[in-house]
Amino acid sequence: MTLLRSDGVWLNEPKRWTAEDDRLQVVTDKGTDFWRETHYGFYRDSGHFLGFPTGEAFTASLRVQGDFQTLYDQAGIMVRIDARHWVKAGIELSDGRAMLASVLTDGRSDWATAPYEHDAGDFWVRATVADGVLRLQVSADGKTWPLMRLAPFPAASSYLVGPMACTPERAGLEVVFSNFRLTPPLGKDLHDMS
Repeated sequence: MTLLRSDGVWLNEPKRWTAEDDRLQVVTDKGTDFWRETHYGFYRDSGHFLGFPTGEAFTASLRVQGDFQTLYDQAGIMVRIDARHWVKAGIELSDGRAMLASVLTDGRSDWATAPYEHDAGDFWVRATVADGVLRLQVSADGKTWPLMRLAPFPAASSYLVGPMACTPERAGLEVVFSNFRLTPPLGKDLHDMS
């Protein structure tokens, strides 16, 4: 699997990006974000997302390397049905530190964060969708995958999944995505971290 697959579709293609071998390098545009309504009352669907089509059940993972510096700088993985039904998950800078962050949107967005105790500049993230359930995992080494979030997620016959990056407060976050894998759902026990 590679980020150079011909079936990838950009949503809000960044002005600056390059792809070579298994690496996608993105530099974010100014004021980019994904958010719907909750607390802030606005809708934003301007973040950068390179989506690859899936069937009704899958596991997707990728490596993310970035230099998060400014409030709300973020990068990771997105699973998307449409503008009202999606999830984004990865690292987001908040309250002066890098946080594990996920936003699950089913009409309106929520936001869940937790401190990330490893190198936020180099991490892996995994999303599994099957039978109306979303499982998010994060890894510091690509080998051990503790649970980040488990939640209901709308069932669909197909999804788009792939790398996502946003900078609501600035432009210029450089992110390298690599090691993209898209497979049938792993089907592992909830506490199996492999």
